Amino acid sequence: MSFEPVYGPDSRALILGTWPSPKSREMAFYYGHPQNRFWPMLAQLTGEPVPAREDIAAKKQIILRHGLALWDTLESCTITGASDASIKDVVPNDIVSLLQKAPIRAVFCNGATAYKIYTRYLEPVSGIPAVKLPSTSPANAACRPEKLLQVWGEALRPWLV
Repeated sequence: MSFEPVYGPDSRALILGTWPSPKSREMAFYYGHPQNRFWPMLAQLTGEPVPAREDIAAKKQIILRHGLALWDTLESCTITGASDASIKDVVPNDIVSLLQKAPIRAVFCNGATAYKIYTRYLEPVSGIPAVKLPSTSPANAACRPEKLLQVWGEALRPWLV
């Protein structure tokens, strides 16, 4: 099963991953791999300190303080290790229930697989077009940290509070 979404009454922009990696499941929270660039990049964009890897409360506060929400596209799937290419038997998350609880007006997908799943299963019911952003995964080493920060910053800054 996926993690519960992180959202609040001021969440205007939703960041969607695909499915928790083995390291994230081990940490019991999003982007738990020590080499995933998500939390350092988000901290830099928001002016927050980089949260300790195990500090889930600090990570949630970064999301909530800045008008964001965080979830995955999939409620469940069959996957080998952390390989998005191996995903099958997908069950998408119930995005409609989240949209009924938070004033989300923009969706950003962390990587091509999250975007593909979102556009196929979730956009038809949400009605919100998504922006595909480069994956923060360490497997996406071709995207340098500076480029990641630039592209994510251009997309997210108008939505940050």
